[in-house]
Amino acid sequence: MPNRLHNKRCLIVGGTSGIGLAAAHRFQQERARLVVIGLEPPHVRALGGDCLLLTGDASSEQHVTEMFADTIQYLGGLDVLYHVAGSSGRKHGDGPLHECTDAAWQATIDANLKSAFLTNRAAVRQFLQQGSGGAILNMASMLALSPSPHYFDTVAYAASKGGVIAMS
Repeated sequence: MPNRLHNKRCLIVGGTSGIGLAAAHRFQQERARLVVIGLEPPHVRALGGDCLLLTGDASSEQHVTEMFADTIQYLGGLDVLYHVAGSSGRKHGDGPLHECTDAAWQATIDANLKSAFLTNRAAVRQFLQQGSGGAILNMASMLALSPSPHYFDTVAYAASKGGVIAMS
């Protein structure tokens, strides 16, 4: 069914690369009114059209407050939040429990769980203020339910994605 998102006011957090960017393209095909936020905007030029592109860190409460203010001003409200932002903690030292560093734990929790908490909270507050409800879609990972130590032994990543599922 085409145009399922026609005129829906949608915000994609983490939409400047990978799955988020693919979703942004699909939302545009479905004729959503769209704001896309990411840490770095290099790939979003391909979006074009009627879309506001913002750069920001979703693990920062100040950035989330600013992102939502800009989004609400641009769209006139919000109907859908798709939170796909997140990252692996390997570069910070995430790995097996006995090797995971404190810095890796915190960086991964912030990138994956804290960011989802902040954006979800802001979206629910906006939905309540509007009195119209809305939808929140959060991206997690199969590793939250079925970690694979042989292939992907990262305790902070699995825990943070499990937290996203529990929070949702």
